[in-house]
Amino acid sequence: MLVSKLKPVVALGIMILREGRVLMAKRKGAVGFGEYAFPGGKLEGLESFEAGILRELREECGESMKIANMRFLLLANILDYAPRHFVNICYCADWESGEPINGEPNKHEEWEWYPLDKLPQPPFAPCLKMVEAYKRGGYYRNE
Repeated sequence: MLVSKLKPVVALGIMILREGRVLMAKRKGAVGFGEYAFPGGKLEGLESFEAGILRELREECGESMKIANMRFLLLANILDYAPRHFVNICYCADWESGEPINGEPNKHEEWEWYPLDKLPQPPFAPCLKMVEAYKRGGYYRNE
């Protein structure tokens, strides 16, 4: 087994549901470039998971986007982008009101709503795990 001295990064993600569709944008960053992802980012020091997700949502989608019924969905060990290593803490929520804006155009393209059963291609690896977890009712996944 290959062991790296690199430390894992704690990442957050949120799958927002709206009438059978989910909010996604094409990534521009080095990790997952060109892949479609849900809102999310890195957990900051002394921040709760929920506060981090809400902060990322505001930064990426704007202040007018409101969600409800935020709930834990998945804990995943993401090794798909080695040598980068992520521990993803993922939630899902229901869309309540407002439309997303592209608050970080240097990190992703415009936000769009896609049918949950017909995600845009290619999807960001953590998003596939999130959709699978949602369909199973949420779970812990360790790879």
